[in-house]
Amino acid sequence: MRLRGRIPRAALCLALASVTAAAGAAPPAVCDKPVYLTFDTGHMGVAPLIADVLARHHVKATFFLANERTLTDGSSLDDVWAPWWKARAAEGHVFASHTYDHVYWQGDLPGGKFRVKPSAGPDAGKRAEWTADQYCAEIKRSVSRFHQMTGKDMLPLYRAPGGKTSPALLQAAKACGFEHVGWAPAGFLGDELPSDKYPNAKLLDQALRNIKPGDILLAHLGIWSRKDPWAPGVLEPLIVGLQRKGYCFATLNTHPAYRDWIATHH
Repeated sequence: MRLRGRIPRAALCLALASVTAAAGAAPPAVCDKPVYLTFDTGHMGVAPLIADVLARHHVKATFFLANERTLTDGSSLDDVWAPWWKARAAEGHVFASHTYDHVYWQGDLPGGKFRVKPSAGPDAGKRAEWTADQYCAEIKRSVSRFHQMTGKDMLPLYRAPGGKTSPALLQAAKACGFEHVGWAPAGFLGDELPSDKYPNAKLLDQALRNIKPGDILLAHLGIWSRKDPWAPGVLEPLIVGLQRKGYCFATLNTHPAYRDWIATHH
């Protein structure tokens, strides 16, 4: 039997596999069922777990940053956490502002001013009256700190704490270059809710049933009030469940409602 010039089937398969690996895997098919996973800062206790889950499932997310108090009595944008944010930026996640001192809008005032109340920082719990320029400066503080930590730029987007806004507040933010991002009703993942009334199993089930393509999803990097943390019990099965249903995860720079704004304001 003549073998000269012939390659055994197993060797041929191995060679083809090696060529394919060297050339890189074929690009995945375009996903027509995107969802947009977003995280606001919090006490950061579950931040390492969240980063591990996202990496394991090749999911990119959008993070909204404020300088909130952490479990170790530091703050989420301090020098302790700077390497963590730099690592997330290197992984290809994207970022936007959540104001710096997690400042809640509480009402519009005459003369274009706003009543606000920070929940972090030196003035936490104190009401104040701010001009539109002061509010814009507050949004930009997180932008500056993020660049200092990572060397990267944030998107020209922001999320008001609690999602609390008014048309006048949104216009003030847009005037200084920031579009506001909320979330879909089904995308409220419930990690802020009390765990005795909203256990993780219930939150997971309703999310998998109700989330639709195009939805913006909201969770946090740690919620003080929830006794049974959401992320360890829900995040990974949620990602796996949505992927099995044909969903993919995209970042907000590709969202049709924001990509034109980003292109002209980045």
